[in-house]
Amino acid sequence: MTAAEHVAGTDETAARPPRRYKSRIILATAVIGVLTLISWTQTWFAIVLSDGADLPVDGQVGAPALSALALTSLVLVGALSIAGPFFRIVFGILQSLIGVAIVFSAVLAVSAPVSAAGPAISEATGVAGEESVAELVTSIALTPWPWVALVSGALIVLLGLAIVVTGRSWPGATRKYQTTTRLAPAAAQRTSVDDWDSLSGGEDPTDPADPTDSSDPAGRH
Repeated sequence: MTAAEHVAGTDETAARPPRRYKSRIILATAVIGVLTLISWTQTWFAIVLSDGADLPVDGQVGAPALSALALTSLVLVGALSIAGPFFRIVFGILQSLIGVAIVFSAVLAVSAPVSAAGPAISEATGVAGEESVAELVTSIALTPWPWVALVSGALIVLLGLAIVVTGRSWPGATRKYQTTTRLAPAAAQRTSVDDWDSLSGGEDPTDPADPTDSSDPAGRH
């Protein structure tokens, strides 16, 4: 192996970790964003009312803001793949804030399940008011899904911080489909020496069909 090949191999090896960081962080954030969105559609609370009726309550009721937060996280994932170093830092901070909001929404639902499920209970029974709704609840059980949302939010916070820390070293977007403009130097003005060389080679320098002749044949003496 030559010294140049060794240096090229070393540079390629050194460039791999940032590329791996970028792909893995973006993929992990996308997967967790989708998982958060899935958790929002699942049953969070299994409620038994005083009349013996079972009432399942999903995350759409328990944490209604979760869908918007998860979708925003996924949009930022798409933007991260083409963003420059500065905007990676900005998007990383935004991802962390989104994760905090997801955790906050899940904690609110878990800590006060009756209040979180209140709209569903009122719709099912026609009873309004927090105290009146609470009196109708015989038992309430949490499913794993609010905890999934909580953990997903915490992971999004960590991934956002990872973007802030490593984002500056990520490789830029590919230039495969970018238009490349090349500037070619203008043809040099022919001189008498060029004409003499053409004659020596059997060419007529006054022939206008000659693509290399940029002078005006009419003005030549």
